[in-house]
Amino acid sequence: MTFKLEDHKILIVDDDRHILDLLIAVFEKEGFQNILTTTTGADTLLKTLHEHPHIILLDVMLPDMDGFTLCSKIRSNTDVPILFLTAKNTDLDKLQGFSFGGDDYITKPFNPLEVVARVKAQLKRSTKGLLPHSRKQVYDYGYFKLDPNTARLIVDSVRVECPTQEMKLLLYFCEHPNQILSKHQIYKDVWGEFYGGDGTVMVHVRRLREKIEKDPSRPKWIKTVRGLGYIFEVETNEGLL
Repeated sequence: MTFKLEDHKILIVDDDRHILDLLIAVFEKEGFQNILTTTTGADTLLKTLHEHPHIILLDVMLPDMDGFTLCSKIRSNTDVPILFLTAKNTDLDKLQGFSFGGDDYITKPFNPLEVVARVKAQLKRSTKGLLPHSRKQVYDYGYFKLDPNTARLIVDSVRVECPTQEMKLLLYFCEHPNQILSKHQIYKDVWGEFYGGDGTVMVHVRRLREKIEKDPSRPKWIKTVRGLGYIFEVETNEGLL
């Protein structure tokens, strides 16, 4: 399937009119044609429900709701990529953003062309999705099952909603069983060219454990290898259908 910028709907959420006008101008110059904007959390929730954007740029400091809380509310309705756009630039802020369901974190002041590049990268990955050109392996570990062909995660016989980036990370682990994988390697292979630091991987691993592990504090599958990274530990041939 050809990737066409004009087919994608962007929602930019910011209460600063100057930033909105700047981003609209840059995105339109780059070929995007369907750009929506909101300035409050309440309007964002409504527009997300009714307009179904393909990607959301989300300011953290809004007049009626902080962006982290808003992101969590958006995540209950959609798993489209969410990129935080904010002046809050500490490592703790970034980790908090990822923990609430964000896919990327861009700090102000920013280069608008970098914002466009990150949006394009996210859209290409989400457009490609998990669905391959040929059918992929289904992984069944008894307690949980991942079918990348239908993007379905079943845990304890119940379907669990899983954002795209978390599902891609889980699929990556399933495709590389019993291998020690560094955080840098995982980020490079799952997220792509923009390295967001160890914290990004750490937060997403924690969220995956909360979904698939009976006891996330004592994981059976996704285990930490101190000083090296993570290993998805399974028995020989376990999970293969």
